[in-house]
This record gives sequence, C-alpha cells and structure tokens, in this order.
Amino acid sequence: MTFLEPIRTAYNTVAESYHSMLRDSLDDIPFYRAMIDAFGSVVSGAVADIGCGPGHLTAHLRGRGVDAFGIDLTPGMIDVARREYPGIRFEVGSMLALDLKDESLGGILASYSIIHMPPTEYPAVFGEFHRVLAPGGHVLVAFHVGDRIRHLTQGYGHDIDLDVHWLRPDHIEALLQDAGLKVIARLVQEHELPDKPQQAVLVAQRPPLMVNTDPTT
Repeated sequence: MTFLEPIRTAYNTVAESYHSMLRDSLDDIPFYRAMIDAFGSVVSGAVADIGCGPGHLTAHLRGRGVDAFGIDLTPGMIDVARREYPGIRFEVGSMLALDLKDESLGGILASYSIIHMPPTEYPAVFGEFHRVLAPGGHVLVAFHVGDRIRHLTQGYGHDIDLDVHWLRPDHIEALLQDAGLKVIARLVQEHELPDKPQQAVLVAQRPPLMVNTDPTT
C-alpha cells in the first residue's frame, strides 16, 4: 500500500526527536490524560497501543496497571520504544492487518494514529479493531477536528513529506458504529493556540455478549 510509505519514512526520520519532544507531553494535556486514564480504568485484558510511536503512552498505561503493549508501522519508532521501555512488548505492524487473534484484546488505544491514513481506509481499520476486540472491549480514538488535509514539509526539526487529516467527530462516530463499535464517551477540546485545531477523543465499545439469566429458556 503506497500510502503507508510516506508515513513510515517520515516517522523513521523523526523518531528520536519525536520521543525527546513528546515523552512528557501528557503532563501538559490534563483533559486528554484523564480520558486515557478513564479508558485504562474500564478495560479488562490486554490493550494494544496501535500507532504507539516511541511508547510513552503504552508506558503510561502500564504504570496504571494495564496490560498494554505497542504496535507501530515504523521500525525506527519501535527501536526507540524498546530501548526506552525494555520491559514492555513492542512490535512492528499495520492497523490495516493486525497480527492478532480474533477477540483477543480488551482494549485498543489509537492516539492520533489514524490521522495520516486516507479516510477511505477507516472502515477497514475500524473493522480490524472490531475483529480483535473481545465482546465488551473498548477503543479510544483521538484526532484533530476539521474538514481539511494539512501537508507537512517540516516536523520535529526534520524535513518530511506527510499529510495530516483533520476529521469530523460525527463522521468518525458513524464509521465506528458501522464497524459494530458504539461510542460511549466523547471529548472535544479547544486548543490553546488559535491556529491549531480542536482535539477530539472518542471512546467506543464492542457490545458485550448478552447473558441469558432466565432459567426457563
């Protein structure tokens, strides 16, 4: 898939500087941190941080007792994650074809990891999320709010060539719903800087299995 190559190339280029700049970023975004912590408090079982980058959010979840591991498209990011957090499992992989068994996860964290993917691919991505989530499992998706594509030629101190998609929460919610994932919480937050987009966080759940408690049936 040719659209994956610019993503992989850009994040291989910026892996070290990305980690240096963002390793403590949750300290500056308390509302987003609260959403991640709430997500961590309701999941049960293994959690995949998909698009984990250098692993700082994976480590954050692990620090709160979540059985989290990381998956990223970019080998350079996985190298940094393994070096910085040697006790945590990290592996290279694509959200379009997860090397995970059906219904094997209690949760998925997708923190700004869909924003470089063409939106035409989101049904396939969310279908994969549904496939690997156990009934009752949760997914957290974060993204920039808007109706535009921003092309980046500079990022984290490097020359890059990368598109960023700003997305509408209602549209993403509808796609999650189409994939069998029901949105149960939403946060849309203004950015502190006027030239930056709003930030959206959606938490969705694969419906749990219905248990028949009627002994007569």
